[in-house]
Amino acid sequence: MQTKFTSLVKLKKNTMQKSEQLVQKANADLNSASMALKISYDSLKDVEAPCSGTMVDFLASRTLLNSQRGLIEHNNKWVNYAKDQVEFAKQQFKSDMMEHEKFKYLELEEIKKEIKRIKEKEAKDLDEVALMTYDRKNKAKQKDEF
Repeated sequence: MQTKFTSLVKLKKNTMQKSEQLVQKANADLNSASMALKISYDSLKDVEAPCSGTMVDFLASRTLLNSQRGLIEHNNKWVNYAKDQVEFAKQQFKSDMMEHEKFKYLELEEIKKEIKRIKEKEAKDLDEVALMTYDRKNKAKQKDEF
């Protein structure tokens, strides 16, 4: 049954589904960022400082360590950003879901009103038919009596 809220319910459902997809994408981004951070930490553990050698080897090792620390810092910021995005997406999804449920409820109430109105009309029509049938039978009885 179509109501004035049917199109809004469909629209809100589509919006809610898009928000759900954004939550899933944000979670996937968070997982990627977490994996990148883990890999960065593992790579830092693999870097070994030379125990002997030239000054160039020591400087190269130090530069590599600084570079790896910078990458870890970058990936850490990426993880924090991804967490914020997940939280924002969840809040948006929750809001969209509540809007969808609100309009679904309004649509259901509208349908209930329409069904009640139809039942009342059917009851009136049935009463009218019964009254007409009763009158017809009474008139037929009165004719038979005369």
